[in-house]
Amino acid sequence: MKSMRNLFKYVMIVAAGAIVFYACSKDKSESSTVPSGKQQLSLYLTDGPTDFFDKVNIDIKSVKVLVDTCDKSRRRREDDSVQCKVWDSLSIKPGVYDLLSLRNGIDTLLAGGVVTDGSIRRIVITLGTNNSIVKDSVNYPLNLLNGQTITIKLYGNEWENFSTGHYRLWLDFDCGRSIVQLRNGQFSLVPFIRAFIVKESGAVKGVIKPGNSRSIITVFNATDTAYALPFGDGEWKVRGLNTGTYSVYVNAGNGYQDTTINNVSVTVGKETNVGTITLHK
Repeated sequence: MKSMRNLFKYVMIVAAGAIVFYACSKDKSESSTVPSGKQQLSLYLTDGPTDFFDKVNIDIKSVKVLVDTCDKSRRRREDDSVQCKVWDSLSIKPGVYDLLSLRNGIDTLLAGGVVTDGSIRRIVITLGTNNSIVKDSVNYPLNLLNGQTITIKLYGNEWENFSTGHYRLWLDFDCGRSIVQLRNGQFSLVPFIRAFIVKESGAVKGVIKPGNSRSIITVFNATDTAYALPFGDGEWKVRGLNTGTYSVYVNAGNGYQDTTINNVSVTVGKETNVGTITLHK
């Protein structure tokens, strides 16, 4: 498919690992007052799905951030150096969760908390060892190639300042790109993650009928590509898109014919509803 270069704000993954979530739809501390010299962070997780696996079970232990307290501008900075380092831990609920339940516009709070004021330059996620995938109803261990952590490098401008002292960011975990099957039949995790802000991106949604068509949705143009795996009722959604004109390709299964809808207009800050797409055999 097309290049994904401009689909989200880029983050760099410099160590192998994975992310999980805990089931909390809203950070209750978002409305609280932030003390002087501090900032409130809310980190949300969503999934770029794959139809290759039935489940992607990931074990999360902790999340922490590296704050550059000498740089409070939060403007994009290409320089990778951190002048004044402060590491702060975010609150999470440790456990093993299925990432594939977070798709079609569903997200959940991964981590949050009050940390030192400044530009966030790193997010570090520490994993446990109880990671696995389920494929064709068979459970396989998921190996971590480069240790138990992933480090996400940020430019400093990624977070949305949605109220005084409160910042939030969404992470898209692309399961399809992040899991590699080796020649010996084992599976390894090589995380592919992008960061985005909901209000600074557009979305496309719709419904595929019949619901048992087992379709894969691709939303693409010359620079962006994103995927959706509809729920059982056929509903699907793709977020994190730039403004532009896209095509929606339905790769149908169960004997149904593929179909494409062209000239779908996407605008940042809005959802474009393509309605019901009825497939035929």
